[in-house]
Amino acid sequence: MTTASFDPDQLPTLRDELDLLADLVPLAEQRIIELGCGNARLARSLVQRYAGAQLVGLEVDEVQHAKNVAHPQQRLVFMAGSAEAVPFPDASFDGALMLKSLHHVPLDGMDAALNEVARVVKPGGWFYVSEPIFGGALNEIVRLYNDENTVRRAAQAALDRALAAGTHWAAGAERRFAQPAHFQDWAEFEQRMLYPSFADHHITPAMVERVRAAFLPHMTADGAHFVRPMHVRLLRRQG
Repeated sequence: MTTASFDPDQLPTLRDELDLLADLVPLAEQRIIELGCGNARLARSLVQRYAGAQLVGLEVDEVQHAKNVAHPQQRLVFMAGSAEAVPFPDASFDGALMLKSLHHVPLDGMDAALNEVARVVKPGGWFYVSEPIFGGALNEIVRLYNDENTVRRAAQAALDRALAAGTHWAAGAERRFAQPAHFQDWAEFEQRMLYPSFADHHITPAMVERVRAAFLPHMTADGAHFVRPMHVRLLRRQG
């Protein structure tokens, strides 16, 4: 099954991605960095569930970073910064995460970001990259105002280049799954998806109506249910 050709209905459903991560790499007593941590939902669960795990959440979005630091948690440190310039010395971490964030790195900065991850991850360490696949019903709605086909392909191409170079990374496991996404109503979808703090989609009233018309047929008595197809690639740090 390739990224370009798939049926979301045939992908296994995974509600908690932390379960998959834990199947692939050790987490207890690990020092981990997440680049582009967003709301850090998985990071918060990780440090709660795995004894001795320490995690740094790096976030470039100032609004989201402020929300994160307003809710501190033991063994979880939040820092402002980008994946292209990680503020840590060489070989500082056992592993690194990028969850739906590599495709948000500027196109001309993706290679630099992967080199930075290689720099701060110890030899023998791991790099878990989880990226949305460009497809499915939810994507068909979102692409009306935010078509990410180019940037998602670029993210995969950057990973391919990093592996082909053979300098830092070797290919590990690869997985695809469907991640449930639920919206209680149109108001929740509009707020979460059209107006994120990390991006300005230049939404116009006409665009709102177009997206709303595409969303409403998916509404049921208990909201709108979608699945978001995901592609995980695990890289191993050589050295």
